[in-house]
Amino acid sequence: MSIEQQIATTVLQAVTALYGEQVAPSMVQLQKTKKEFEGNLTLVVFPFVKMARRKPEEVGEQIGAYLKEHCEAVANYNVVKGFLNLEISPKAWLNLLSAIHSDAHFGEKQASEQSPLVMIEYSSPNTNKPLHLGHVRNNLLGWSLARIMEANGNRVVKTNIVNDRGIHICKSMLAWQKWGNGETPESSGKKGDHLIGDYYVAFDKHYRAEVKELTAQYVANGMDAEEAERKAKEESPLMKEAHEMLVKWEQNDSDVRQLWEKMNSWVYAGFDETYKALGVAFDKIYYESQTYLKGKAKVEEGLEKGLFFRKEDNSVWADLTQEGLDQKLLLRSDGTSVYMTQDIGTAEMRFHDFPIDKMIYVVGNEQNYHFQVLSILLDRLGFKWGKELVHFSYGMVELPNGKMKSREGTVVDADDLVSEMIDSAFKTSEELGKFNDMDHAERAEIARIVGMGALKYFILKVDARKNMLFNPEESIDFNGNTGPFIQYTHARIRSIIRKAQQEAAEAGTVVNSLMAQGDEAALSGLLSQKEIDLIQKMNEYGAAVAQAGKDYSPSGIANYCYELTKEFNQFYHDYSILKEENKEKRAVRLLLAANVAKLLKNGMSLLGIEVPERM
Repeated sequence: MSIEQQIATTVLQAVTALYGEQVAPSMVQLQKTKKEFEGNLTLVVFPFVKMARRKPEEVGEQIGAYLKEHCEAVANYNVVKGFLNLEISPKAWLNLLSAIHSDAHFGEKQASEQSPLVMIEYSSPNTNKPLHLGHVRNNLLGWSLARIMEANGNRVVKTNIVNDRGIHICKSMLAWQKWGNGETPESSGKKGDHLIGDYYVAFDKHYRAEVKELTAQYVANGMDAEEAERKAKEESPLMKEAHEMLVKWEQNDSDVRQLWEKMNSWVYAGFDETYKALGVAFDKIYYESQTYLKGKAKVEEGLEKGLFFRKEDNSVWADLTQEGLDQKLLLRSDGTSVYMTQDIGTAEMRFHDFPIDKMIYVVGNEQNYHFQVLSILLDRLGFKWGKELVHFSYGMVELPNGKMKSREGTVVDADDLVSEMIDSAFKTSEELGKFNDMDHAERAEIARIVGMGALKYFILKVDARKNMLFNPEESIDFNGNTGPFIQYTHARIRSIIRKAQQEAAEAGTVVNSLMAQGDEAALSGLLSQKEIDLIQKMNEYGAAVAQAGKDYSPSGIANYCYELTKEFNQFYHDYSILKEENKEKRAVRLLLAANVAKLLKNGMSLLGIEVPERM
């Protein structure tokens, strides 16, 4: 039983014994004592004042005295108005440290076969271009959220929906046909996704030139400039060819389908490399080309049941006016689907494949309305999780020079970013002397871990709902609120443990023996206030994990890891571990250090970040 549970249980007993009342456990409000007051935990007394018919100070004194007599965890107390500040006994702190040490995943819950099944969708790339910085934020958020939900005792299925069909895909296909000269990833030496992305940019370049030329012709013939540009876009031979290719794809034209499969296979191979570098993966991948027909069928089914309606032009709509929204198009007049229809089809397949209890979509905040509508439609269609689907809405990643435009080739490429972060980590680590006594292979691996840790932490420490400005230079810093600062602290602790390997291995046994033999007076000299603060901060890990799961907030875990790191470094600045002459104190400090390292490793793992053993 935790310290908080011991106190809460005894408070309930105290209220019954002192005032003859039985109250709900939720009335016991415990919080960390503010720094300006003496104590470790504070009980809010006000909920018990009315039943006690006494002043808050008197109630605090009475409950405090009862706790001191009946609860081993409480050593002393003081009352400040309606707040009872409790001083926790050294034995209780050491018991807590021992409990943290004995649990490899302290503060995390393990899933069982009966645990809720949560499906998380993230990434959602298009097969006409490589992943960019925006995708990086999406993938890192999705992977971390999956780890956090698992740590809260859920079963998790990580899924991806690949946008592999549509006019944008045909643009890159047509450009490759026209100007590719049979170029392949092998012949060009390019990753497949980069190669296809180049042709998507090439299409846009030729299309713009074509529109410009046609617009000039129409203007020369006396047409208004705005009308001329509109007509030029409609009459563009290149765009017409792309639409013709899309029609052929829909009609299962063998040549178009073969080209589509070949070029997509290049892209998937490229994506896989990027996902591996980012350290993310999926349990199940869905493809839009497989789901859009399912969506059409589901909409037709809803139409038959009177859930939707058909207009005179043959288009199918959902009336959402009763929900305070407008009417939503589901099928165009020519019978083709829209994105909403495809998402319904994907949901149908997922619901068939998995007994989903909760569905979380990791998608940018520009799609807030889309998911508001999707939730309503899925609920109407009978998906049990439709009404409560979660749109994990996140802000955009912005650059110092503005937003990214993929069709113009001005994106921050994910592969280039990863490479630059690792190179920067290598250079910075070398300049700071972090690579002493390491061969080239180990230096390269440490640079990879630090570079990726810097990238991931910088992105995940920001509240996901906010837009963020990405600055690679700020992220590679071994001081401050950064990944490398936390990684270096972990490596420093592991170095200490290696230097006292035998003692560290026996520290838990020594501490348990001290608690079994020693009295409170003997134990009180083993812990300084900074060591107590460190144990208390470690004990907050479980609450941080639970809150991150409730709020869908990787930034909460990042903040906890940073706070724990700061707490340890303050302790380490004031107290020696290996040079401490008292054997018992040295054992306690080794146990403290080892478990700080454990929690940092576990917490950073929830962010998808590795921590090195040395650096």
